[in-house]
Amino acid sequence: MEISAELPNLKKVKTFTEKPELDIAKFFLESGEFYWNSGIFIWSIKNIMNAFDEYLHDVSSLFKENYNSQTRKAEEKSIHKIYTECQNISIDYGIMEKASNVYVLCSDFGWSDLGTWNSVYEHSSKDKNGNAVKSDATILYNSKNNIIKSEKGKLIVTQGLNDFIIVDTSDVLLICKKDDEQLVRQFVNDAKMLKGEKYI
Repeated sequence: MEISAELPNLKKVKTFTEKPELDIAKFFLESGEFYWNSGIFIWSIKNIMNAFDEYLHDVSSLFKENYNSQTRKAEEKSIHKIYTECQNISIDYGIMEKASNVYVLCSDFGWSDLGTWNSVYEHSSKDKNGNAVKSDATILYNSKNNIIKSEKGKLIVTQGLNDFIIVDTSDVLLICKKDDEQLVRQFVNDAKMLKGEKYI
């Protein structure tokens, strides 16, 4: 791939390191030679399929052997089968750390991973006690720095809760310390394994 003169900020990636250890991350920062990846990837179908063939061959084979898109029902069934058998690995570890044809477009813009409850909290308006409330009806007693979300028509009452994530939907109630939000993925996996797909 040739780098266009119109895109001077497009650079060839020498190494891609997903979630480096603290000492390595400090080295990266201090060197001034590394960029943080925002997690926005762009690729052609041909290139990503070739990458799966080369670096995640087992996953690629599962799709080639089991994927059926003839009807929506057949597609859903085949994807469910494939995902339950797939290696549990992210695209970052499975492909990006290994591929040689990776480029980065360096940009300076505000960015936050709103895929986490803490980032939602940081970007939400808060009451005088630091609670970010996404609910039509709440009564909060001695509760600070929480994020609270519920469906319409449900009253949420808390007492003495500080720094919690409280999410109430029609079929799931999640109460989790904000500091432990990385466990939410484990909760989802455990719920799927112990209770099936109903609550996912």
